[in-house]
Amino acid sequence: MIITVSGLTGSGKNTLGELLAKELGYQLVCPTFKDLAEKEGVSLMEFQKKATKDPKIDKKFDALLKEKATGNCVVTTWLGPWMLKADVRIKVFAPDHTRAERIAKRDRMDLKKALAHLKSRDENNRRRYKKLYKIDIDSNDIFDACLNSAEFSPKELLGIALVVIKEKGQM
Repeated sequence: MIITVSGLTGSGKNTLGELLAKELGYQLVCPTFKDLAEKEGVSLMEFQKKATKDPKIDKKFDALLKEKATGNCVVTTWLGPWMLKADVRIKVFAPDHTRAERIAKRDRMDLKKALAHLKSRDENNRRRYKKLYKIDIDSNDIFDACLNSAEFSPKELLGIALVVIKEKGQM
């Protein structure tokens, strides 16, 4: 079974994905652009600008994702729900301010900078994915559940996600 957990920067998708993988005993698949940027020796935003000009970067990332997402796994990427033949698709969301606070804490940056970072990153990805794939990442149409991580703790999100998986007949 493949479970995808999607969400914008700082939404809590990786936290929920890690909890689900652990709870279910599944492999966690979470390749990130941040990892690729580090390998290239450039900043994340610099790498995203590069991807805007070179669609092969996204295509290579997607191929890697499809290669890794096999068997019982939980996949935490922005486009996983659209790119993979998932059995369950979950979206995690939170208000911009909440996401900015999380990013500021995680990446040790000031709140104002974190907010500017997430707005820039979100908009860059929205445009890129719309142009390259005709995917609207703001659409909720394909998701089995959309969970607000500002309203629920990670443990509560896990409980809700497990109910969704069970109701889909996947447990």
